[in-house]
Amino acid sequence: NVSQFKAEITYRSALADRYASETMSYNFSNHKRFSTWRRLWLWLASAEKELGLNISDEQLDEMNENVDNIDFKMAQNEERNVRHDVMAHIHTFAHACPKAAPIIHLGATSCYVTDNADLIIMRDALDLLLPKLARVISRLMCFATQYADLACLAYTHMQPAQPTSLGKRACLWLQDLCMDYRNLVRLRDEVIKFRGVKGTTGT
Repeated sequence: NVSQFKAEITYRSALADRYASETMSYNFSNHKRFSTWRRLWLWLASAEKELGLNISDEQLDEMNENVDNIDFKMAQNEERNVRHDVMAHIHTFAHACPKAAPIIHLGATSCYVTDNADLIIMRDALDLLLPKLARVISRLMCFATQYADLACLAYTHMQPAQPTSLGKRACLWLQDLCMDYRNLVRLRDEVIKFRGVKGTTGT
């Protein structure tokens, strides 16, 4: 089976194969990345129309209808020819949207789609992760309450120390997870900032 053989000689991450959910794996997939590029181009064109550029609703509708209609084989061939991933996908999107071809990526840099798409993907990953982390915290809180009086041995530097309770030990784990949760919320809400259409450098 050629497709199976190709899968076995292609780099894969154990983090994805063993531990990631189907939803999280899709979030970092090529389809998610390049469909996000197309959404960014659509949003850019919509904003430019509002600012008075000669962009028609017909062009925007055509782009919107083809956001998920990605010809990956054509994109690969285009990239071999132009040696530029963004230009390859501009040509591929333009092929699917001939009326909108002149306005795709109008006035933007490559970083507009590459950097902003990565930020959107990271934000969406955190949106998937945070509710799961909240559930772990909630369940561990119930565990700590249930075993608040169950005596066990504490450890220091992996050596037996003084007696404590299992609930107390669970509270220490909870403290770390609550700190992680706050840090991830801050990362999502304050650190991950959308770049401008001119990209990172913005000349």
